[in-house]
Amino acid sequence: MGRKKTPGLVKRGDCWHIDKQVRGRRLCESTGESDLGKAEEYLARKIEEIRQASVYGVRPVRTFRMAATKFLNESTKRSLDRDADCLKQLDSFIGDMDISKVHMGTLQPYIETRKMHGIKSGTVARDLAVVRRILTLSARVWRDENNLPWIDTPPLLQLPDWEDSAEPYPLTWEEQRRFFKLMPDYLHKMALFKVNTGLREQGVCWLRWDWEVKVPALNTSIFITPGKPVAYDDGIWPGEKNKEDQIVVLNRIAQSVVDGQRGLNSRYVFPYKEKRLERMHTTAWKNAWKNASLPCNGSFNKGPHNLKHTFGRRLRAAGVSFETRKVLLHHTTGDVTTHYSSAELKELIDAVNSICDMGSGVSLTVLKRAKAG
Repeated sequence: MGRKKTPGLVKRGDCWHIDKQVRGRRLCESTGESDLGKAEEYLARKIEEIRQASVYGVRPVRTFRMAATKFLNESTKRSLDRDADCLKQLDSFIGDMDISKVHMGTLQPYIETRKMHGIKSGTVARDLAVVRRILTLSARVWRDENNLPWIDTPPLLQLPDWEDSAEPYPLTWEEQRRFFKLMPDYLHKMALFKVNTGLREQGVCWLRWDWEVKVPALNTSIFITPGKPVAYDDGIWPGEKNKEDQIVVLNRIAQSVVDGQRGLNSRYVFPYKEKRLERMHTTAWKNAWKNASLPCNGSFNKGPHNLKHTFGRRLRAAGVSFETRKVLLHHTTGDVTTHYSSAELKELIDAVNSICDMGSGVSLTVLKRAKAG
């Protein structure tokens, strides 16, 4: 007869699993072992960890991967997909590491590797900010069965700054004409709308007809993008960055773009193949940027956010006041209301209309640093 196995071990497929009551708590997990002897050793270690924690207050070893998994499962933040991507990058460096041993020293190989691969310091800093958040939760929020925090104190993480961030590149009128001409029609319309409203990229991609609000008194319409997340049957609108509802005022050009899109789709103002475009910064955008002879050396931003900067620069050149520009650029003002009188709306509409004819009537000089190389 074969020897008896330790109680609490159950074989499922090729792997032994634990299902056992230990000091009043049920322990259910895979041992990751197909060999009974090794599975029993694993179970003995787990039982001893629980005993040490219960009797002496010794917390069990938890890996950073366990903490990262808990964070992703419990967090509801809007940028969770981005956080998951960065944690995937970090996993091969610190995934198996005891979370109490994660600090600047153990993170240094990751930082150096990313720098060697040409990753911007801003991207690495954002990755480390996610690590910092997980370590803070481990020390201040998360508790185990014995009411012990996962770690005692979160370490101080210094976010890198190699002074390598790309600068915004507001377009001149000639650059805009050259660039937009090389875009496919659907992207051209989105870009033309964005450069005339200052709406951020996801706002343009998500722009829905049920966000449109008619203003009969002024014979026009506006859009109001929800500040907080909203669930739709085809996805979750993540909300605005500052959590405030945003008013999108249309000048003559933006209004003509919107009117030209009516009837194409029942949900979205800018549909692509009957669906919502995930992002404007596509291969088509990148090819048009390159073929328009716009800077590609890494010193300048090449993405759609440049159109927001272009919009802001043109408003300033047209003499639009700072307070009005803040509203039109959707910056936090402390005034979360979207209730505007007709006179206030007319002031905003007049402001955005002031940039419609600048390309042919007013010379706008944008000072830019010379391209390197």
